Amino acid sequence: MTSGEQITKASKSNLAFAFVTLPVEKRRDISTFYGFCRVVDDLADDPMESLEVRRKHLERWRAALTEQQPGEHPLAAEFRAVIIKYRIDHSLAGELITGMEMDLAGMRYETLSDLQLYCYRVAGVVGLMSIQIFDYRNASALEHAKALGEALQLTNILRDVAEDYRNGRRIYLPLAEMRGHGYSEADLAAEKYNPSFVSLMENLARQAEHQYVAARKFLAREDRRNLLPGVIMGDIYENLLLKMQRDHFQVFQRRYGISKPQKVAILLKRTLRTLVF
Repeated sequence: MTSGEQITKASKSNLAFAFVTLPVEKRRDISTFYGFCRVVDDLADDPMESLEVRRKHLERWRAALTEQQPGEHPLAAEFRAVIIKYRIDHSLAGELITGMEMDLAGMRYETLSDLQLYCYRVAGVVGLMSIQIFDYRNASALEHAKALGEALQLTNILRDVAEDYRNGRRIYLPLAEMRGHGYSEADLAAEKYNPSFVSLMENLARQAEHQYVAARKFLAREDRRNLLPGVIMGDIYENLLLKMQRDHFQVFQRRYGISKPQKVAILLKRTLRTLVF
């Protein structure tokens, strides 16, 4: 088992769950790619390291995208091989690292457009690299990947509002949106749950919904089978978003998730629909 497969298996993520629909070779290669994403994300979030050390780790990974580095991570060589094999533009991986650096800088996002750039870097480019491995035919798959990436990241942001602020006072909710709904950082720090908070969350959830719809619109019929893992992941996260909406975003009191039986049901339903229709 490669280190990428070990990382993927240990993560128990929704993305890793969707990989079961892939042939063995592509499953191994996408696991290597996912392992890279997981490693750089963990490096950026490591509370045991200073910000300066974390920046240096990310800089070393950026250099390792194109050539071997002294003392590099064991996964680096595997990931370079995947980049070459699928002709992935290594600048996309660099964009992901830039997104991790935005986290280190403790950036706040004034507008939804500002947040969308972050979503593109930490999720959209993941989709763009993934579809290279999955293999696509229609150029609309590029827009599908970017829309789905934004939808998934916005869903994550809504789910993790409380956790992000508790761990480093991170705020991903656009500040202009917060002001427009009469909800302040002090309210967030106090974990104040009120109609203003719910309306703020509902507004951002509608943007996520819009992107899920866009992702489906850009998915060409000839790409439905090859891009099935991403579609399954989209179904899982869209169900997660619906779950939060129905519960009026009780994110200060609970951590939302989709159970394994629910995931299996989603996987089977989507796979059947893809194969039959």
